[in-house]
Amino acid sequence: MDFSRALDQIADIHQQMAKGEIYRGYRSLPIAASGLMGFAAGWMQTPALGTTDPIGFVLYWSTIAVCAALVGASEIIYNYIVHDDVPARRRTRQVVGQFLPSVLAGAIITVSFAHLSAALVPLLPGLWAICFGLGTFASRPYLPRATGWVALFYYLVGIALLWMARGPEPMQGWWVGGTFGTGQLLAAAVLYWNLERRAPLEIDGEETQG
Repeated sequence: MDFSRALDQIADIHQQMAKGEIYRGYRSLPIAASGLMGFAAGWMQTPALGTTDPIGFVLYWSTIAVCAALVGASEIIYNYIVHDDVPARRRTRQVVGQFLPSVLAGAIITVSFAHLSAALVPLLPGLWAICFGLGTFASRPYLPRATGWVALFYYLVGIALLWMARGPEPMQGWWVGGTFGTGQLLAAAVLYWNLERRAPLEIDGEETQG
């Protein structure tokens, strides 16, 4: 019984130590590419989607979201399948698992609103932004501290979009594309500045000490 308790304590220690480590699976280039996809999709959205075809608006942006997610997570997926060992894969599942509940919540809200009434669709861009902000903030313990500012950006824009949704204005592509494009570029900048930019300096420092 003491042996089992010791194993549990060791597992708890490892878990606490993992929370203090910065996850380096997210990379700035794929994240920035997904943001550029958002800008391009906002520019390409036809006006009819935002005026006469709200369900088409949902389908369009849901498809863009899936494609952008695959691009943004492409390096994580590749490393998970090809390069990562068992501990690294466990770490990836732990970090990505922090973000997934907000994605699931956004999907449930989207399907429910589209099913209940097309009149609820204008609320979705703001709710999507808030859900994305929640996921970003939930991942913050494993990411650079400046990620909190990215989450705050999504919160504030989400509130603004919900406020705008009560008016008669058509749903613009920039409501979604501009929000997520800007947010992803901010996230890419945070990753580059806090992780990737410092990597060569850290390597040089280690070599110098050796």
